[in-house]
Amino acid sequence: MQAKEAAEKLEITQRMLRHYEKEGLMEVGRTLNGYRSYSAADLRRAGRIRDFIATGFSTREIRAMSACLSDEGSGPCEGGVEKLREKLEHIDRLRAELDDKRNVVIDRLAALQNRLASVSSR
Repeated sequence: MQAKEAAEKLEITQRMLRHYEKEGLMEVGRTLNGYRSYSAADLRRAGRIRDFIATGFSTREIRAMSACLSDEGSGPCEGGVEKLREKLEHIDRLRAELDDKRNVVIDRLAALQNRLASVSSR
């Protein structure tokens, strides 16, 4: 399958497919005329990469979990559980930080609204 069709099937751009290859996340075969040719296994691997990126993993983090990307590693793979737990902890930390910032904004907004209400009632 050529890059255009593969990208459409995965609902990503051809540029993203080239990026995965450039980052060392996958190796794609070539036809005799030099065009990229994606096998069914390549599509499954690219889909896993796409899904990891969508959940916040960087290409560096994904590369460290490369054993989890192949069909052989599509189930439990060495280090995969640990990496997913680390990502979840990171997301939880970010979420807590955002909640703290949100609460500060809510408090400031309430204070400003109270001041505006007291000024307009004079």
